[in-house]
Amino acid sequence: MTKDDIAAVALSVRSLTIDAIETAAAGHPGMPLGCAELGALLYGELMHHSPDDPSWMNRDRFILSAGHGSMFLYSLLYLSGYGITLDDIKSFRRVGSRTPGHPEYGCVPGVETTTGPLGQGIGNAVGFAMAETMLAARFNTPTQKVIDHYTYCIAGDGCMMEGISGEASSLAGHLALGKLIVFYDSNHISIEGSTSLAFTEDVRKRYDAYGWHTAECDGYDAAGLREAVKAAQAETARPSLIVVHTIIGKGAPTKAGTAKVHGEALGPVEAAAAKKGLGIPEGKEFWVDPRASEFFAKRRSELKAERDAWVKLFEGWAKANPELKAEWDRFFAKPEELLAGVTLPTFAVGEKVSTRAASGKALNAIAKSVPNLIGGSADLQPSNSTAMPGMGDYSKEDRKGRVLHFGVREHAMGAIVNGLALHGGIRPFGATFLVFTDYMRGALRLAALMKLPNIYVMTHDSIYLGEDGPTHEPIEHLNSLRMIPDMEVYRPGDAQETALAWMMAMRRSEGPTILALTRQNLEVYPKADPNWQAKAARGAYIVKEADGKPEIVIVATGSEVETALKAQALASGKRVRVVSMLSRNLFLRQDKGFRDEILPPGVRTVVIEAGVASGWEVIARPEDILAINRFGESGKGPEVAAHLGFTAAALAGLVNR
Repeated sequence: MTKDDIAAVALSVRSLTIDAIETAAAGHPGMPLGCAELGALLYGELMHHSPDDPSWMNRDRFILSAGHGSMFLYSLLYLSGYGITLDDIKSFRRVGSRTPGHPEYGCVPGVETTTGPLGQGIGNAVGFAMAETMLAARFNTPTQKVIDHYTYCIAGDGCMMEGISGEASSLAGHLALGKLIVFYDSNHISIEGSTSLAFTEDVRKRYDAYGWHTAECDGYDAAGLREAVKAAQAETARPSLIVVHTIIGKGAPTKAGTAKVHGEALGPVEAAAAKKGLGIPEGKEFWVDPRASEFFAKRRSELKAERDAWVKLFEGWAKANPELKAEWDRFFAKPEELLAGVTLPTFAVGEKVSTRAASGKALNAIAKSVPNLIGGSADLQPSNSTAMPGMGDYSKEDRKGRVLHFGVREHAMGAIVNGLALHGGIRPFGATFLVFTDYMRGALRLAALMKLPNIYVMTHDSIYLGEDGPTHEPIEHLNSLRMIPDMEVYRPGDAQETALAWMMAMRRSEGPTILALTRQNLEVYPKADPNWQAKAARGAYIVKEADGKPEIVIVATGSEVETALKAQALASGKRVRVVSMLSRNLFLRQDKGFRDEILPPGVRTVVIEAGVASGWEVIARPEDILAINRFGESGKGPEVAAHLGFTAAALAGLVNR
């Protein structure tokens, strides 16, 4: 790009940003105005991308971690030719708009991930970079590199303040992710004012300590930016942080460099003055410099040629390496195509096994047929039962390893798993204790918002873990997770249900799944319904039928199914049906006929679950819910349950009431 090209594109970004935010009367103009030149260089010169084929597998990925600066991204995608229209820009932040206030995955081509909660984007970027190394290690040959791209990310002061950026960056340095390049937009302003109010650390030195390559430059020095990126690309053994010094709101005559320009429209007077000072023609709205349009018309043809050259490379690679191509097809196949070959572990009635142990066996059985099932635990692999013997540990020495070690970094794990899924070609899972989903909440919510098919193995799911006490015993977690739209929570009652739950999770293509699993052993129980698996796959099934037409139905989840079966035997003179509800939300989405088959209208329903009662009122009266509406205790699991009045006898007493 020439100096004039950069200036024309940067001016167009500023013009579109000012008018879009003024029209919406809301937005964050500071970052787009301040980083316009960097954006021009990224999309006009530095990045290999394809407006004509946004899903091109070997494109460079760009992650806007500072998602509040969404007009930065929308403007550049519009100018580059990604199919965003001027009407889309004009409808910024409107209901139903393709250009919402923070970038949202799936709204427009070219948006790689949903960002906004600060720091999540950096975590995503680490996942993207990891995925690139995994696929490159598996499919590249000494002469043909079909996977060879960079992950670029822009993060601001807020991202650097959030703890998740530290977790993710620490792991990225450890893993030597040399194709990850993060630009730190250092403008020293946050919402409350100067960052000196609360943030005075030397970020560059922090990243030096993480094992990153670091550099520093002026955000308006094109030559300096080029050199910094060139040096980052040459550094193959370390990720790179480029500290870019910018002026927030550059071009706004009275608000530039102040907090006033961070998160609110300039206002008509300031906007008019800014446009005049920048040289935008008077009276023109949503103006684009003709030189920018001309530049990107030419650039688009160049990028198309790059992508077409890769297609030829890929075709030659596929012809020369049929076995690798067959494996590539498996990595990008639909779940059903791979799951047909899975032989699940079997568990005999009467066998006692924890659902976490059953999960581990199911995971390994599935992994044999699903080669891109990759994941790991936040330093809890032995407890989560997520070891995959013989499949290797992913590391800087072994990029083919399928077992990930996140360390004690649940925040980062959640965001990294999202990045792995978003990259394409990887089916990721993450694992920790159920109680620590609190640390992952932001990433879980974004996974659901983006409908990512992530799987979360969450063990130690109740008071029955015992001695660790109330800090580790989940109480409110099951219900809080069920409340996340498009998030499925499966809580299997025995080993057989656990194997089924894994297959259900793997079949999901739109939305994440949580497997809530026990530490304690549970006895595999007989199933009254020979078609129980098909019913359970719809959310619930009859485990044991009443002796005659039921007058009471006990609904239980997880380990409480065992308690319900014991209570049924104690419910003297009552015709009691026991139902295992693997997924409450899934069950409630079924047609009325199926729901009535499981829970007959007019028949009293009693619920038992080792967690808060909230949410169960949809199928039972509050007085018919045996739950735990307080924190737990330290002690042996059964003793804690007895202390809390959470026993088969107590449930039978409720049934007999």
